[in-house]
Amino acid sequence: MGSLEESQMSRPIRIALVAEGPTDKIVLEAALSSILAEHSFVLKQLQPEESIPFRAIGTGWVGVYRWCRQAVARSNGSLRTDILFFAYDILILQLDADVAEKSYADGSIQEAVQDLPCVEACPPPTATTNRLRNVLLRWVGEGETPPKTVLCSPSKSIEAWVVAALFPDDAAVRGGIECFNNAEVRLSQQPIAQRIRKRQEDYQKQSEQLKNAWPRLAANLVEPARFQRDLLAVVPPP
Repeated sequence: MGSLEESQMSRPIRIALVAEGPTDKIVLEAALSSILAEHSFVLKQLQPEESIPFRAIGTGWVGVYRWCRQAVARSNGSLRTDILFFAYDILILQLDADVAEKSYADGSIQEAVQDLPCVEACPPPTATTNRLRNVLLRWVGEGETPPKTVLCSPSKSIEAWVVAALFPDDAAVRGGIECFNNAEVRLSQQPIAQRIRKRQEDYQKQSEQLKNAWPRLAANLVEPARFQRDLLAVVPPP
């Protein structure tokens, strides 16, 4: 076997991430480490950009929106033709479902199509996440999820995944964490020795526990299960 073929077979899966913030990357990297246990991968966060100040585009859902619209502009109206797919095997687009409660005016965005807010009663979580995923697809000029792309739509936020992973016996988890508003607050309401804050240092310290808890999340929560299923569907063959 030639050296080129060997290098191609041994090359890690290149994954790009567009997300609301840097802590989301830590959670998703832990999830990927569990899901792709038989593969090596490299995760690069495109939004918020890791190499320049966040203020370049912004963080949060507005930053995701702006990145998506810029991607559409450079790819002639459709994400699937974006040049980023020459450099990456998979693109993950993450948007928390609490964004469904926002309006474009909340983000100082002038938008012709007023498809926000789009929140529905929860449960089921998918009543809202399905609508929000359609909004996200419109932002990237698509009517359905394009090839090599995975939508990640935690309900109501990715902190629901963190609480369920680290504190499985929490009352909010038992009561249905995917329909719990502001799951982040539960992180600071744990016994003092276990409390964490939504910051990179705290999340990074819990990355191994987040990874180990992932199979339980995928087995019991709607959106982690969907994320895992959709990701495995686009993993390139060895």
